[in-house]
Amino acid sequence: MSKLAGKIAVVTGGNSGIGLATAKLFAKEGAKVIITGRRQAELDTAVAEIGGNVVAIQGDVANLADLDKLYAEVKAQYGHFDILFANAGIAELAPIGAITEEHFDKIFNVNVKGLLFSVQKALPLLVDGGSIILNSSIANSVGMEAFGVYSATKAAVRSFARTWTAELKGRKIRVNVVSPGPIETPIFDKMGLSVEQISSFGENIASQVPLGRFGHPDEVAQAVLFLASSDSSYVAGVDLYVDGGMLAV
Repeated sequence: MSKLAGKIAVVTGGNSGIGLATAKLFAKEGAKVIITGRRQAELDTAVAEIGGNVVAIQGDVANLADLDKLYAEVKAQYGHFDILFANAGIAELAPIGAITEEHFDKIFNVNVKGLLFSVQKALPLLVDGGSIILNSSIANSVGMEAFGVYSATKAAVRSFARTWTAELKGRKIRVNVVSPGPIETPIFDKMGLSVEQISSFGENIASQVPLGRFGHPDEVAQAVLFLASSDSSYVAGVDLYVDGGMLAV
């Protein structure tokens, strides 16, 4: 039997990368899926790739009006939902001496503010016993040059999971974190690096992974599916690393 038969799931940032891979897997496992993203063209492509049981709603998680629009549509179509994968996030690199207010605000507005209100505004529609999965990063636990602001946002995400696990225990809502290591996603193309820098950065990172390679979005999606389904019914407040063993050795 499909792991998510009869479930309704919301995936923010479901138009590419890990979000898209997860939305595909959720739909394959029987869920009705609502995806969000900032770019309509990418959402249209994602809907075609997912192939069914999916609704796309354009919006930016950092814009609270867009979140209100998202959940109003979820309420109108389904009345409730069971799973939230708060996945939307961005990354830009800046060493301490080059951090600007604009850089700080941009990363925190999406990765922290956007995630927080994605969860808060979901709660009236999320069923008791539902599952919330937050997308963080191994950067929440390790220091990497020029990742200061990004890493701080991902540490905040990890902290939210602890607090919300305590706050939502009365509703039996499980809050967990998935923390990917280096994964082959479009996020690297959006960091403002040249092709040569991306190649050099990738080779350096891959050399630090015991499995010797970058991961694939599908491999993260399988971890998210575990946290979303009844397979993890006694799992709450965890930070599940999907990093090829990078932090373990």
